[in-house]
Amino acid sequence: MSGALAGILRAVGRGEFPAPDGGVTVVPQPSARDAGVLGMSAHAVVYADVDPDWVREALASASPDPLAAPLGPAFLVALGAHTGRRVNIVDMLTVAPALSGPPVLPLTEVTESDHPRVVRARAFRDAVRVWTTDGGLLVLGRGVAGRWEIAVEVEGAAGGRGLGRALALAGRQLLPAGELLWSQQPPGNARSVRAFQAAGFRPVGGEALLLAE
Repeated sequence: MSGALAGILRAVGRGEFPAPDGGVTVVPQPSARDAGVLGMSAHAVVYADVDPDWVREALASASPDPLAAPLGPAFLVALGAHTGRRVNIVDMLTVAPALSGPPVLPLTEVTESDHPRVVRARAFRDAVRVWTTDGGLLVLGRGVAGRWEIAVEVEGAAGGRGLGRALALAGRQLLPAGELLWSQQPPGNARSVRAFQAAGFRPVGGEALLLAE
């Protein structure tokens, strides 16, 4: 990873957060594909090719609560309109370090898949790799600012037996040593949130991506 956002993410992954001063940091987009807002405890990062003065003015008019405004609907809609993008959902952003040792469950890597989870990953990530196991799917790829990102899928009949947690753990074991693995979970998907936290992923903030039309 390289660039201003990558540096912030590396620090956050080590537990070194921006000062909780209610401020907003504006950095360039890490790529033409990736733009969005990362909200943390009393500090936010807008990574989009926009004028910082425009961001401050838009935030001031979006909400009377400066801590909530960066991930609030009014500002996100305004930012999307200003950049010609549409706002995705606000996800919980979590991170965990790589783990040594073989994966905790048997996996088979596949090179061809039209699974919706894989199709989506290929739209938003580079160097995507896919593994399957009985009742589940694991996807790794390079996402925002080149960070390693994971997505898992558990088939309905296989749910409730800890497979989601095992897949998340396996992703950490497949990662190169010394790397960090990032995952986004919709806050309302309580099962996914619990599975990733049980696999050692810790929440660092909320994130909304701005998707190019």
